[in-house]
Amino acid sequence: MTDPRERPYPPTAQPDTVVLDARGLRALAHPVRVQLVGMLRKYGPSTATRLAERLGVNSGTASYHLRQLAAAGFVDEETERGNARERWWRSVHHTTWFNDPELADREPEAALAYLQSVAAAYTLRTQRALNELQTMPGVWRDTFDISDWALRLTPEETAALQEELRAVISRYRRDTPQTAAGAPEGAERVAVIAHFLPELDAAAPPAAPPRPREATGKEAP
Repeated sequence: MTDPRERPYPPTAQPDTVVLDARGLRALAHPVRVQLVGMLRKYGPSTATRLAERLGVNSGTASYHLRQLAAAGFVDEETERGNARERWWRSVHHTTWFNDPELADREPEAALAYLQSVAAAYTLRTQRALNELQTMPGVWRDTFDISDWALRLTPEETAALQEELRAVISRYRRDTPQTAAGAPEGAERVAVIAHFLPELDAAAPPAAPPRPREATGKEAP
């Protein structure tokens, strides 16, 4: 089975996917930036003012974070739409890929902040769907589902299950501006959010004692 720490990156043939490096990880390690990128991908190009209204923040805050995202290569200015008073922004990529254990080990604080921001964004999306559930058409309300299954798996089995689920999801139509135009009648955006949450039964092993200093002839600090 696949080593869970050696899962393949997405194919290079997907130019709309960004694979996070250390700089990109630090740039996205903020909840407002994660939500800004998500909204631009979902709704298309927009202005700081409109994005700020959706987020419930002031336009200055949205503008600042958009500039930071632009510096890191996640968003770009749409000069054809903008003018001297209003700048339009678009997402450069459609998906983000973060699956680098070594990078997470090198940047633990940024990795945790990024993942916490993503989790918070998923929670907001779930809550929004719940708030709209009663007003949804019945045919869509019947498709809503929140489920969990408790499994007892090895790390290798867990990685294999993730790959199987990705393979199933990849058979269906992605939500992009291009696919939306050619989608069949009645097709709407459906968010499939998956969490794999290890709940380890065994207590963590005790921390190893500090290693003794090697004699270097220099006074220890």
